[in-house]
Amino acid sequence: MDYATLKTIHVTAVALSLGGFALRGAASLADASWVRSRAAKTLPHLVDSVLLLSALMLAWTLRLTPGAAPWLLAKIVGLLVYIGLGVVALRPGRAKSLRAGAWIAALATAGWIVSVALTKDPLGFLGVLR
Repeated sequence: MDYATLKTIHVTAVALSLGGFALRGAASLADASWVRSRAAKTLPHLVDSVLLLSALMLAWTLRLTPGAAPWLLAKIVGLLVYIGLGVVALRPGRAKSLRAGAWIAALATAGWIVSVALTKDPLGFLGVLR
């Protein structure tokens, strides 16, 4: 698969994943019943699998490693933070204020990850503060 196709798949998966997370988080905080449906629990895993596979294929195609590309390491660390915050945000049974804070923090982290990808700077949009 060529680079342009891989990148298109990756960017599309990013948009679907982040849009889906934003929607599920908002719906979860509004106590919408559909967020507990099988599709709402399964589809994100499918999209995120495509996202991860396309990311690995892009890194392989470009011969990138986290050690040689600090911005890639920053994205990986940011992804782990995003996942942790997302788990808190979407897990029922916790205080709504905690879930809302985690959801907002996860969205902010995702925005930072995207900015790292666009700037190829480990600080992403925070790099302007240097």
